[in-house]
Amino acid sequence: METAYLTVMLDGAAYGMILFIISVGLTVTMGLMRVVNLAHGAFAMMGGYIAATLVQQGVAFFLAVALAVLAVAAFGALAELMLYRPLYRRGDLAQALMTFGLTFVVIAALTSIFGANVKSLPAPRYLTGLTSIGYTDYPTYRLFLIGVGLGMALILWLIIDRTLFGARLRAAVDNPRMARAVGMDVNLMFTATFAGGCALAALGGIIGADLLPLEPFYALKYLVIFLIVVAVGGIGNFKGSFVAALAIGMIDTAGKFLLPGTSAYIIYALVAMLLLWRPHGLLPAKSAP
Repeated sequence: METAYLTVMLDGAAYGMILFIISVGLTVTMGLMRVVNLAHGAFAMMGGYIAATLVQQGVAFFLAVALAVLAVAAFGALAELMLYRPLYRRGDLAQALMTFGLTFVVIAALTSIFGANVKSLPAPRYLTGLTSIGYTDYPTYRLFLIGVGLGMALILWLIIDRTLFGARLRAAVDNPRMARAVGMDVNLMFTATFAGGCALAALGGIIGADLLPLEPFYALKYLVIFLIVVAVGGIGNFKGSFVAALAIGMIDTAGKFLLPGTSAYIIYALVAMLLLWRPHGLLPAKSAP
């Protein structure tokens, strides 16, 4: 029984790390940039589809991951310039409608190009199989997911909290007029930040394809859970997103193991109660409105 509980905890941690990698990009765009980006799942879906196609064409797994992430980041930068930037001052409704429409455009385009079937993304051989963790053997790839999630959390903490770029980004969000007055290129900073958020979504969509399968309505199917992570963690707080993603991953996985008949409702009920108690999330950003 102890082995079963350990497996459930690790499964929950792996799932939580995927939610974190994808959702933290949404945390950045919604929290730091104040952009309602309902197309975030579409960027994750694009990354997964591109990487899967490259791998099936014989490209090495990690090279395919890098190329797909760069491609989605470039697309995100272009989208920020042409679609998002004109809507920054139009209000949340205009942003929500445009990004929701963009999601359907991406879904239609990818379905037309790649077909309506689930897209498989095989991992390299050295990440398949089982690894001994003492009490039991556990899938190597899921240990890899946990490691990547922890590594990304450390990198983001260093960038956002310990670098000049992070300080400038927070300043640009809080007072863009003053930031421009002291010589900051706010537009370039926003474009780079948005592209980075899209790259994170793509990375999560790629390496998480084993847990969140790539299929035509991926962008809509998982959008709610990404938004839940952002809301529970606190909009604009990547540390809160980490805690929320890990908690949601473990609670959801444990619910499916212990209460399979009602697991679909447990996470939503808990989220509703939490947000009634703390409307701004567990760790709301200091600069959040």
